[in-house]
Amino acid sequence: MNTQDEIHRRLNEHIETAKKMEAILDDIDAAVQIVVETFRSGRKLLIAGNGGSAADAQHWAAEWVIRLRHDLDRPAMPAIALSTDSSVITAAANDTGFENIFARQIEALARPGDLFIAISTSGDSENLVRACRTAHEKKARVLGILGGEGGRLAEICDKTVIIPSTNTQRIQEMHEFVGHILCELSEELLYGGNNP
Repeated sequence: MNTQDEIHRRLNEHIETAKKMEAILDDIDAAVQIVVETFRSGRKLLIAGNGGSAADAQHWAAEWVIRLRHDLDRPAMPAIALSTDSSVITAAANDTGFENIFARQIEALARPGDLFIAISTSGDSENLVRACRTAHEKKARVLGILGGEGGRLAEICDKTVIIPSTNTQRIQEMHEFVGHILCELSEELLYGGNNP
């Protein structure tokens, strides 16, 4: 195996996937608007995913609570990653099943007008499907950041951003791009004025 060739091939895959994102700019814009509406109404974000998507949830929550742009002095924005409390997750998994680890937290924390962001490369994670249903029961809106065909989550989310790829790695890379766009533009629209 020529590793430089393999790196180059993967770089080209990344670039081609990024180019395909042009087709979903309206969906990304709609996602930005729903995030901004949530913050403007004084509500919060609840974010969850599995594996690498759990890391994305934690990363994005940190950007909103602390800040993404260091040249922008702004107040904290309320965002909670549901994958970070090991005591809650393990208790829920033990007592109610792994499929309910996020739904139980949504039940406890979600209020009408909040936004649940479900991050999933496949869109078929049972624990996220149940969390979305619980969010709707709590009158919270649901935004799916997905991949491939969107899976079951695409059918139950209020808004979706579906990365046009079936390659998990490329989907995750574009999810990170979308997360930064959501953070950066919500900061700018709510507290901006400085040039990026």
